[in-house]
Order: sequence, then C-alpha cells, then structure tokens
Amino acid sequence: MFSAFSSIDYRSIQASTPAETAVKRLNGIGEVLSGLDISAIHTQDDMTRALWTLDTADKCIRMILTEFRTAPAKEQVVREAKRLVDLIELARDEISNYRDSGRVLSSTYAFGVSV
Repeated sequence: MFSAFSSIDYRSIQASTPAETAVKRLNGIGEVLSGLDISAIHTQDDMTRALWTLDTADKCIRMILTEFRTAPAKEQVVREAKRLVDLIELARDEISNYRDSGRVLSSTYAFGVSV
C-alpha cells in the first residue's frame, strides 16, 4: 500500500448502498472545493488553477452520475450532484467576470455537502 494512504480508515468510509457510496464521493468533491478561495485569486496562474479545479470537479461529478445512474435512491445522488454543479457554475461565472472586468473577487463559495 502506498504510504500516503496508510492512515485512512477504510471501514469508516464504507457505504452500505450504492447511492450512499455516490453521495460520499460527492461529499469528498465538496470538501475539496470548499478549500477553493476565489477571493485569493491574484494572478493568471491562480485563475487557471481555480478553473482547472472546477472543471475537474465537474467531470468527476458527471462520472459519478454515470456510474450510479441505475442505483436505487438515485434522486438523492442527482439532487446533490446538481447542487454542486450549480455552485461550480456560479464560481466559474465569478472568476470569468473577474477576468473580464479586473475587479476584486468578493466572496468564497460554500461547497459543503449535506446528505
């Protein structure tokens, strides 16, 4: 096992249903995105990195939806995925507006995930 993952308690993150697995994965994406501070973008590299992060998260969410499209309780997964995608779009729009107008970004987005 790769040493970086040796401290992970895999039993505590196991899900009992496919929908729960999908929601846990979406929660993980939300946790990663919650660390994205749009107001801290000051350079073109910062902007590129933020947009790359948002695009990658969006692709991961779509992969999760594809993988779990036939799972029972799919509505919960779709609802959570849509919420995250909507927040990603808002963040992407603000970054684009920042780039176009040169104004200072004023907010961060709360990507926390609720089940």
